[in-house]
Amino acid sequence: MRLCLCACTDTRTSVGASAHTRARAHTHTHTHTHTHTRSQPMAGMNGNLCISWMWCCRLSHLQSRLQDLLRGRVTFSALQLPHFKSSFPLAIHWHHTASKSLKCVWQQHEDHFGPDGHVTRYDLDWLVKNSYEGQKQKVIQPRILWNAEIYQKAQVPSVDFQSFLETKEGLKNFLQNFLLYGIAFVENVPPTQEHTEKLAERISLIRETIYGRMWYFTSDFSRGDTAYTKLALDRHTDTTYFQEPCGIQVFHCLKHEGTGGRTLLVDGFYAAEQVLQKAPEEFELLSQVPLKHEYIENVGECHNHMIGVGPVLNIYPWNKELYLIRYNNYDRAVINTVPYDIVHRWYTAHRTLTTELRRPENEFWVKLKPGRVLFIDNWRVLHGRESFTGYRQLCGCYLTRDDVLNTARLLGLQA
Repeated sequence: MRLCLCACTDTRTSVGASAHTRARAHTHTHTHTHTHTRSQPMAGMNGNLCISWMWCCRLSHLQSRLQDLLRGRVTFSALQLPHFKSSFPLAIHWHHTASKSLKCVWQQHEDHFGPDGHVTRYDLDWLVKNSYEGQKQKVIQPRILWNAEIYQKAQVPSVDFQSFLETKEGLKNFLQNFLLYGIAFVENVPPTQEHTEKLAERISLIRETIYGRMWYFTSDFSRGDTAYTKLALDRHTDTTYFQEPCGIQVFHCLKHEGTGGRTLLVDGFYAAEQVLQKAPEEFELLSQVPLKHEYIENVGECHNHMIGVGPVLNIYPWNKELYLIRYNNYDRAVINTVPYDIVHRWYTAHRTLTTELRRPENEFWVKLKPGRVLFIDNWRVLHGRESFTGYRQLCGCYLTRDDVLNTARLLGLQA
């Protein structure tokens, strides 16, 4: 078991506070919680001393003693760096209490201003949870990966429009489904752009892009985008040509007088997991090689040239959790960011992922209709469309991912 600690300061004593302020605050003793303290390097008055750096220098010692601390065998340990006179000595005391904790006494060095007996108390469970090894085992966002059969058997309920707008329970149920599956539906929405906008603003700020704030379109070729046609669209994620692709997409079909036009949904994370299990070296390659996506538009008064760069699969480096898939064969630019000796292997890996994405059993088809609004996690779920006939009106928008996750966390959800 490994443990990494950072210096902790009371919220009333922030970085850059005066020496007088720190002196008044030094006697406070607290348990480390997110609402009462914050972990960060502390700047000293002279030389910008970084206490977190001192912790790291003594990391191996703390790691070796953690089990002894948990068993109650260590009652006191002084941490000093004899070769660095400017460092703060630190005393650690073990408390034999029901809620086992580690008490740190910050001693003032004779040559510097700084901690002069400030006491910080850490709960050992918190230390283990927030150690590097603890975070390696933790999932940032729990998810249920799915193919068509799994999703249909789950019978994920939709949320009623009024419940979504007027109750915390309805909103929370919607967001829980959205976080787990990457898609969610709201029913009985009045088929207007105004009501769709009101729905979207319930959970997030609307992200304005080159397509406007709320977009309303038909197959009139008014933009240089295949979405503005009646053609079938293969599975893809949107705005791969943005440096930060849009997080959430909202679709509402206001009218369709014709046939066809079903929406295709594919869980990109489920497909990526299949690649990881079958060809882990190809998964790793897709997560490491940056790729350009590009959008050039010169139609009417719309003139845009967008470029986004990033790997197809994006993972957190400490726990290898996938958090973003950037997949769009329509917008992929010239491959000039891949070394020559890797190009062939990259194409092989991309073909493996594409094969998984195109498996019929991974395709979930749904017919959008007036009154039923679809929310899609554009960082996870690919969407497409079958060709259609007749007149078809859609409206929708992009949402800022941070705001959606913020709303979820305020409702007590893990996001």
